[in-house]
Amino acid sequence: MTAELVRGQNHPLSQARLEIRVSVGTPIVAAAALGDEQGRIHGVEWVAHPGAPTLPGLEVSRQAAADHRLAVDLDAMPEAVHRVSVLLALPTGVGGPTSFGAVPAPFVAVTGLDGAEVASYTVAGLESESAVVALELYRRQGAWKVRAIGQGYAGGLADLFNDQGLAQAHQLAGGINDAVAQGVARSIPAPPRPDGDRSRQAAAPALGPDQSGQSGQAQQGTSGTTAPQPTSPYGNQTPGQPTPPPNSPYGTTDPTQPSAPTSGGPIDYSHPRRQNAAPPPPPPTAPPAQPGQPAQPVAGDATGWSMEERLYNQVWGMFEDLARTTAAYRSAVDFAESRMEKELDQVLSDPRSRIGGQGDAAREAAQAKHSQLVNQARATLDRDLAQLSAESQVVEPALPPAYARWDNPVWHGYRVPMEIPMALRLGELHLPESAELRIPMLVRLPLERGLWIDSGRGGSLEGSFHDSHDLSRLAMETAVAHAARLLAVYPAGEFTVHVIDPAGSGAQALAPLVQTGVLAAPPAVGAAGVADVLARLTQRVDLVQMALRAGAPDSLPPGFDTSQQLLIVNDFPHGFDDRAVNQLRYLADEGPAVGVHLMMVADREEAAGYGPLLDPLWRALLRLTPVADDHLADPWVGHAWTYEPSLVPPGSQVLQQVLTQVAAARAKHW
Repeated sequence: MTAELVRGQNHPLSQARLEIRVSVGTPIVAAAALGDEQGRIHGVEWVAHPGAPTLPGLEVSRQAAADHRLAVDLDAMPEAVHRVSVLLALPTGVGGPTSFGAVPAPFVAVTGLDGAEVASYTVAGLESESAVVALELYRRQGAWKVRAIGQGYAGGLADLFNDQGLAQAHQLAGGINDAVAQGVARSIPAPPRPDGDRSRQAAAPALGPDQSGQSGQAQQGTSGTTAPQPTSPYGNQTPGQPTPPPNSPYGTTDPTQPSAPTSGGPIDYSHPRRQNAAPPPPPPTAPPAQPGQPAQPVAGDATGWSMEERLYNQVWGMFEDLARTTAAYRSAVDFAESRMEKELDQVLSDPRSRIGGQGDAAREAAQAKHSQLVNQARATLDRDLAQLSAESQVVEPALPPAYARWDNPVWHGYRVPMEIPMALRLGELHLPESAELRIPMLVRLPLERGLWIDSGRGGSLEGSFHDSHDLSRLAMETAVAHAARLLAVYPAGEFTVHVIDPAGSGAQALAPLVQTGVLAAPPAVGAAGVADVLARLTQRVDLVQMALRAGAPDSLPPGFDTSQQLLIVNDFPHGFDDRAVNQLRYLADEGPAVGVHLMMVADREEAAGYGPLLDPLWRALLRLTPVADDHLADPWVGHAWTYEPSLVPPGSQVLQQVLTQVAAARAKHW
């Protein structure tokens, strides 16, 4: 089965020889750029385009066309190449469309040599852009993956190459356009496609993190500013790359810089290390549904290399399905209302129909049409919700501990895992039209953004918490539940938790972590304790960054703790001076890339009173709440989803039991 990607999502590649198929419906230019570990293009010789269509391990089309096939041989890539970006652009100066908003959404598929699709991506949401980075193949820890990008550029290829750090961006863009103009008469028109072909289906605009049209500050919200807007709960799904040091050879003409690939002939597909293994088939599905009956859902009925990955992709599919069917319903209701208003305006604009039976009949007819359209839309929504609810009922019990609620029986058979899971559950999401249907909120591991557990009442939908002390306590309990889940899903010794509690106000909520002994040290209190923890963690980030930049990760000091680190900070910013605030900002920005993560517990509105110094800090963190709140948005249509945290049921001992096992495994490991 094909992995249908959304913006920011990635998928592993098991084959070295691939085809990338592009379909748009109008002639476009297809090119590919090779990048280093930081994604930079070192020169024009690192770009395959119609004027220079072949590079080692890469071959692109020689002319503009509605459909393209790009050949890729990952085993033939030079060692300096870590990314292969697929670039699409509209030809200039040939009288065709000038923006992707005027053409069907580009459809890109990665296939094996046998034609079987591995992953696909519909680049939706483009408007004025005339060039786009559709997707990229990237090397991570010796393995290749594909990631959906969808980054568009209104300035065309010149802006795209300039953003990739290419000095000759304008010259290369002009050369490509000239080469395309010479062969535009040979452009291949799009072949006719049957109705329902998914490559031509219209898709809703995709909104990633901080892409909902508001500035980052307005989205996060500060005192006296615009109210917070929804931001994507999934964000970018790939860890950021460390910035090269000032003397990095990647930014100079130093002879030690990675050598640029040289142009070559067609790709040789006879490489002895060729791998054509297909993904394992999904588990047996339910018997085919009878005519007129919906298909019976099956847990894990999605593409993936393991049951865990199948369930992860299935949850993503449910999330997307619910977003899109709700968007269709809302759109239909809006259409019905606008149509009724238009018809009523027409009735009222005619003086003869404003009185008497004719006007009443026209108004009744308009209202009847409105009711009919809304009822039809609701019937369709109810049908889709019933199918998704049935799927949720079979998926939820099958989830592994990392994806499951705390009341799932899977925790009763918990054992400390041997491997890190793909993702972690941070709560549940639902929409007003289907409050009873809850979609697990899964984020990829390792965490790529820190967390801010907001103890304020500003946007809360829960009216029972009027006491700020109760809400602060619940926020700290939420943080402990998230930290406990992280400790539980990592192998023994591979996740370490530190706590800063300057005034000791979180002692009661922190008791499960303290009493079971899973913390690296007792919670730090007082100014001295805060300074000591922050100094050690910032020094750790510095050491790992220097080792990675020097290409010598084995040069870290003996006994260096290589596990992932989590710092929980309670009651921020009370007790923090400017130096401590700057250290926290540094950890939030630089820490995730080297395994140091931040979890803040504080009232964001109250913290806003300390001025704009804190704005960069909370913009770098994912805001969560201890009670129901509708501040998160999906990456497809931007619905405001109600988020509820994953908390331990009252009176349950599951948290204590799990942490006891984690502590025992830690003791054996050390």
